[in-house]
Amino acid sequence: MRLIILTQYFPPEVGAPQNRLYEMAVRLQKKGVEIEVLTAMPNYPKMEVHSEYKGKWYAKESMNGMTVHRSWIYVSKNTGILSRLLNYFSFVFTSMWIGTFKLSKADYLLCESPPLFLGISALWLKMFKRSKLIFNVADLWPEMAEQLGLIKSRFLLGISKWLEEYLYKRSALITCTTKGFIKDIQARFPDKNYYWLPNGVDIGFYDEQNIAAGWREQAGFSKDDFIILYAGIIGHAQGLQTILQAADKARSQNIKWVLLGSGPVKEELLAMKQQLKLDNVFFFDPVPKSAMPGIWKSVDVSLVPLKKLDVFKGTIPSKVFESMAMKKPILLGVEGEAKELFIDEGKAGLAFTPEDANDLAEKATYLYNHREEAKQFGENGRNYVATKFNRDTIAEDFYQTLVKNSVN
Repeated sequence: MRLIILTQYFPPEVGAPQNRLYEMAVRLQKKGVEIEVLTAMPNYPKMEVHSEYKGKWYAKESMNGMTVHRSWIYVSKNTGILSRLLNYFSFVFTSMWIGTFKLSKADYLLCESPPLFLGISALWLKMFKRSKLIFNVADLWPEMAEQLGLIKSRFLLGISKWLEEYLYKRSALITCTTKGFIKDIQARFPDKNYYWLPNGVDIGFYDEQNIAAGWREQAGFSKDDFIILYAGIIGHAQGLQTILQAADKARSQNIKWVLLGSGPVKEELLAMKQQLKLDNVFFFDPVPKSAMPGIWKSVDVSLVPLKKLDVFKGTIPSKVFESMAMKKPILLGVEGEAKELFIDEGKAGLAFTPEDANDLAEKATYLYNHREEAKQFGENGRNYVATKFNRDTIAEDFYQTLVKNSVN
């Protein structure tokens, strides 16, 4: 069996789709699936092409036995709509060109969305490589872009919605990272084939017993500091201003609020920190995946927020899995499916109302004052993800689905 993975995001970049696709590909390859990856020159999230790839139109490399093809992409630190569209469409066209001449024929072509527009390349390559299209939905676009105000043009939204529907119709299989996304799409296209392909965690990689915890001291914190960590993209969707507002309200406690990552709103948050004179808020640059277990072991709580939007009720933020595997209680500011899974069922932490700084400050203070209960939340979380979100099990189930569909 041969599988092409088409994605704008892939290691050595750090992020949720990068980790999820790579880990799945490694496991499928071990089962005998021949995998080729077509991706962009690494640049995310700093929006700067990595030095070893600068100036290149095409690069081919082997990664853990997989052949990875990389094509040129337009990159700019400008966050305006024109720059974003140039970023998306530049890779659409270069991936079409490179994919046509460099990729082998395959049984399946899995396209990662967002960006939704990459589906144009997927449709082209599906035809030329005689592949069944698997359209993998990690976020609902253009609905999310519309609700976040990232795309305001009615013309562009109309084209995006038409493309979204056309891609669903042409897909042999629609995979989604959450059941909420499946429910949303299935209501519009009930006759398609769907599969829940959730994010997950490599339990063995996050073995607390074999991980050193020196980051706390290296970062300048004391053993008495109660550290709440947000690790991820510093972006529009997370509503991270709420963290700083909560930190302002919880000044009387020895709570340190740490934001680790980069993204388009980081400068705005740094200015907000100065304006509020928050000496209990700290910013750190992103680190390689290999460094995260040691950081998670060094902190007390994982903070997972999103804005209070209906579209996020079907979202499961990927950052919950790593911290739960490291036995860290979570403060979850996400409504819907994520709360039902990790708070109501998994008993892995406390939920707060998205974008409600008072509620976040109150829940953070509760964990600060109830350390044993927080520790039990952490134990619960580790057991929950090990049972329900183990990457090995996820890959095995998906492999069986591919085998079944390949003979139909």
